[in-house]
Amino acid sequence: MSWRFWGALLLLVIMMGGVILRLVCNARAMPVVRHLEIALPFPKDEHLQPVTVALMTDTHVGPENSPERMARIVEQVNDLKPDLVVLGGDYIGDEKGGGAYGPAASIAPFARLRARLGVVAVLGNHDSPGHSRIDRHQWHDLFAAIGIRLLDNQAVRRGPLAVGGLRDIYTGRPDIPGTFEQMRALGGAPVILSHGPDVFPHLPDQPLLALVGHTHCGQVAFPFLGIVNVPSRYGTRFACGIYREGARTMVVSGGVGTSRLPIRMLAPPDLWLITIHPQ
Repeated sequence: MSWRFWGALLLLVIMMGGVILRLVCNARAMPVVRHLEIALPFPKDEHLQPVTVALMTDTHVGPENSPERMARIVEQVNDLKPDLVVLGGDYIGDEKGGGAYGPAASIAPFARLRARLGVVAVLGNHDSPGHSRIDRHQWHDLFAAIGIRLLDNQAVRRGPLAVGGLRDIYTGRPDIPGTFEQMRALGGAPVILSHGPDVFPHLPDQPLLALVGHTHCGQVAFPFLGIVNVPSRYGTRFACGIYREGARTMVVSGGVGTSRLPIRMLAPPDLWLITIHPQ
């Protein structure tokens, strides 16, 4: 074969290596901050002031999302000065050739989160015993040790908001009726925190905000084609962004980490800052 063939092959290899390096760097970039403003019915016993909620999900602490990067992302969240921070699950990362972290190390950076109304969390499919090797009760204790309330088909009142946290739909059974009963008893504006978007069609058709992740916004999207695959029973129906059906609204975050391949293309890591106004 001629030297031209080998030169062209070498050039192709270099170009492919450059593309892969770029995709890896995309996965390690600081998250984009996305915004939403929404009105919900506030309870009468609260001052009618807007509340800001920061959504961070799918951290998957591992080689491309080290505790050091997570510490920087935590400071990024704190700089947004949210009233409340919600964490959407999937804290455990894949092995990806090494560098995986255990449950305690995976959530340790969250201890530095600062918000007037605190921090609440739910678990994701990667946090199930099969991946994390600990159960929900042990997760609850780990989060409690750093001052974060873990919700498992439970609800809490945070300012004017009644926040309901559902069990992961992919590895467990979310109790939607029971969680909403608790939320109604608390009397706040309804906010549902769930790991993934598959719960959305099952939520009651009433004014509410659902905050989820899991899809990574496809993690790899293609020019012209867009997102072609997400891990959802509904395909790409709820792949990324804001969805409204009836009186319900849902935000699907792309998350800050990655799963399986440590790359991103046209689907940058993101955080959401949602401003909730009284209706």
